[in-house]
Amino acid sequence: MFTMDCDKFKNKYRIDSARAKWHDYDNGFYFITICTKNREYFFGTIENGEMILSPIGEYVKQQLQTINERYLYAEIMLWTIMPNHIHLILSIDSSKIPHKKRDIPVVGNDIIQKTGDVSGHKTGDVSGHKTGDVSGHVSTAIECAVQGQSWLSNVICQFKQSIKRFANQHEIEFAWQTRFHDHIIRNQKEMDLISEYIENNVRKWKEDCFYC
Repeated sequence: MFTMDCDKFKNKYRIDSARAKWHDYDNGFYFITICTKNREYFFGTIENGEMILSPIGEYVKQQLQTINERYLYAEIMLWTIMPNHIHLILSIDSSKIPHKKRDIPVVGNDIIQKTGDVSGHKTGDVSGHKTGDVSGHVSTAIECAVQGQSWLSNVICQFKQSIKRFANQHEIEFAWQTRFHDHIIRNQKEMDLISEYIENNVRKWKEDCFYC
């Protein structure tokens, strides 16, 4: 049976030394966990075995459902929103990533060469200025990409920024825990165990290591 190792969540996630050196995080299936700061219940509450989403929780749901519309190389296979964290299985398709390299050359805030944006859509914008994504929000995807992040990290970076931006726009007190935790799903057995864990997460909330 799959169990969550909560010791990994006590401080910061995705510590560089913990990453798989043999894997570039640009292709494959990943079990992702993202927590709120101090595990505060920002996304709603669980009542009678059902997750009741808050306004920001509803926005998180909307963003999860539309990831593939904004990032053609990414698809969420399964997800659950909990009061203070999110679990999801995310696939990255290397055949659809918009660039071979992530270190797009820049001078200041200007992109040197014309290129498609990190969502896989062509921008035609060579200025390096922030551009709106399909949901009408300002995108800082290029800025994230030039930091040398994997395409997996780029998706999560943009997702977290969109939620924080929504909270700021609606004057909702909200903060994320720094970074995130990922696990490379190596085979069907792991996929099945993690899927079962996600699907039962709400029902087994009081047994969860994130339960407060």
